[in-house]
Amino acid sequence: MKTMKVIALLAAFSIPVCTAGCGSGNKTEPEKTPVTTTEATTETVEVPELDGYTLLWNDEFSGSVLDESKWNYEPHEPGWTNEELQEYTTSTDNVFLRGGKLVIKAIKSEKDGKDYYTSGKVTGQNKTDFTYGKIVASAKVPEGQGLWPAIWMMPKDESYYGQWPKCGEIDIMEVLGNDVNTAYGTLHYGEPHGEKQGTWALTGQNYADSFHEYSVEWEPGEIRWYIDGNLYNTANDWFTAVQGEDEKPYPAPFDQPFFVQMNLAVGGTWPKDPDASTDFNKAEFEIDYVRVYQKPQYDTNVSKPEKDYRQAQEDGNYIINGDFSESEDLTDDINWKFLLFNGGEGSAEIRDNMIVITSEKEGTEDYSVQLVQPDLPMIKGKKYRVSFDAYADEERDIIVCVSAPSAGWIRYLQDTKLKVTTDKQTFTYDFEMKEKDDNNGRLEFNLGHRGSTATVYISNVRVEEIE
Repeated sequence: MKTMKVIALLAAFSIPVCTAGCGSGNKTEPEKTPVTTTEATTETVEVPELDGYTLLWNDEFSGSVLDESKWNYEPHEPGWTNEELQEYTTSTDNVFLRGGKLVIKAIKSEKDGKDYYTSGKVTGQNKTDFTYGKIVASAKVPEGQGLWPAIWMMPKDESYYGQWPKCGEIDIMEVLGNDVNTAYGTLHYGEPHGEKQGTWALTGQNYADSFHEYSVEWEPGEIRWYIDGNLYNTANDWFTAVQGEDEKPYPAPFDQPFFVQMNLAVGGTWPKDPDASTDFNKAEFEIDYVRVYQKPQYDTNVSKPEKDYRQAQEDGNYIINGDFSESEDLTDDINWKFLLFNGGEGSAEIRDNMIVITSEKEGTEDYSVQLVQPDLPMIKGKKYRVSFDAYADEERDIIVCVSAPSAGWIRYLQDTKLKVTTDKQTFTYDFEMKEKDDNNGRLEFNLGHRGSTATVYISNVRVEEIE
């Protein structure tokens, strides 16, 4: 791979902002504004050249202070969003450069007799905005309950299509400090809120052990996520609209300038609060570099792909391998998939025309031990029936639902707790689809956080349309 030498800059400079608009033409040629500088360090950094791309801007964090020609500090009071606990400050205790890395540090202290947390958030808004490109960042995350590092993107003008989620959001990476084996890449859009999320799990190592490279290729009709060069998520059928109105022309809202931002949150609705095990002496989110590349031009004459809806089998069942007559790889994204999150430990095996789910640790969430089958067609106005047989080694609870991974995780069949016993029983649940058509409904069996690790046996799973 070719590399180019880039001087680490400390002084102010100008960054080109691409102004691709919705339906403005067939091709967008990014404006090329020369970078101007008045002072630079003598240190050089080898930055890879990428075939078909030009380096638009980058920060190797090789100086002594944050380059405020590229980044803003963004202070916020605690509870500003997601019920997070931290105050984002402009203090160099929370945001600083060390050894060629940007460090965002969460600090625990005390205020008014209660635990108080500060941290940092930096954004490129109005300084390094751009439309379309390849964003590459190398980072090492902290480990600890309640820590939530993220590298993500928001539009320069959030009001252009309307407030979140109508404006759109591109999450390049998120990792929860209590589960540093799994990284998430997510697209948010809507209204109603939709999302496309992918995960990449590591084995034998985790994202807190060392630096990993996270990248997103953002093009007019498709957005792709990579970790260490591995493609793990692709989105191409997003939308945005005001509730009750027509959708904006595709590829809105991802056809406007966005900016990169990075932060380390503490607590919140997703990771939950820190606890006694969280070591704030090590609560540092380190970023080695951020690089943004861009192609000379992009074809903006793109169309939203037609949705492909799974057809029912001859017996009317939308579930594939519902009788568990075929062995499957339960780790891939085809048909059945077994998942572990947030402290859940266990395994699943198909045998004797059933799936056997063995739990070792129940974890902290209902979905900590989970069996799913996605890609179920859910059509507004139709009625569906979910049925299956189940028993367990000893009496225990499980939860069944039909969720919407692409529509904000709303429920088409609400979370339904049921009691399984040592005797095989048949369970049946009917529901009416009242939301927008969705080709990615997901049947879920959630066995985590139920006060039991008893082995569960599931068979004869059906999802069918009823009159």
